[in-house]
Amino acid sequence: MDEKKAYQDKFRAQLDEWEAQIDQLRAKFRGASADARLKYMEEMEELKGRQERAEARLDALNEAGGEAWKDLRKGTEAAWDDLEAALKRARSRFS
Repeated sequence: MDEKKAYQDKFRAQLDEWEAQIDQLRAKFRGASADARLKYMEEMEELKGRQERAEARLDALNEAGGEAWKDLRKGTEAAWDDLEAALKRARSRFS
């Protein structure tokens, strides 16, 4: 397996895992109070935006040819770190 493919697979697997965690947070707050749901909705919107940016970075990486994908790697990793941090904050706030 080449380096780009291994990196893409790793990134995709992590995004899938985080999506499952986000789904668990959504399920947890279906029966919450109105105030808790408001805070939850704000948090979920933030997570959704960060998730979409990470997905867009992965798409750009997938489309990059040759060695150009390595130039996109830093931005992809920044989006990854950003989403991971937001998810950790959400889990700690709503646990």
